[in-house]
Amino acid sequence: MSTHPEKSMESPTFESTRWRIDPARSRVEFEVPHNWGLSRVRGRFTRYDGTLALADDPALVLTIEAASLDTKSKYRDKHLRSADFFDADNHPHPRFVSESVELDGERLTVRGRLHAAGKSVPLEIDATLTADGDELEVEAFTDVDQRLLGMTWSPLGIARTPTRLLVHARLVRDAG
Repeated sequence: MSTHPEKSMESPTFESTRWRIDPARSRVEFEVPHNWGLSRVRGRFTRYDGTLALADDPALVLTIEAASLDTKSKYRDKHLRSADFFDADNHPHPRFVSESVELDGERLTVRGRLHAAGKSVPLEIDATLTADGDELEVEAFTDVDQRLLGMTWSPLGIARTPTRLLVHARLVRDAG
């Protein structure tokens, strides 16, 4: 892990602090190419939590509640929660767990595993990390081939890969 933070992050406790997501000011979203790539289905998760630590053993964990999935279509949401996709009844909490976290200025690179629907895949997440007063702001994204998680249902190949995962998170100091 690089220890060369930008000037805006030179607080002596920046890297030694454990941070947690403030869900009221954060978003966890996804986009899936649809109609053979001519459009995109966008959705979000409304319930999730996560932590980030940059000290001796850097780590990032993000856990979502699969049942909180929302694409603005109750029928599609029900199908996405089913065994064809997230299998929310049997796997209610998909999560990403880091294996390595590297900070270089405001650039954060996280490698780890996404666990969903009873399977897991390796992911690399690119993010920017910006100090804002006594809080941090994170903009992160990655692409995942949802078929590797067993999410293969697609009549006539209408749904495409990859799914883009996007996180805009406001992080506050974790008091716990």
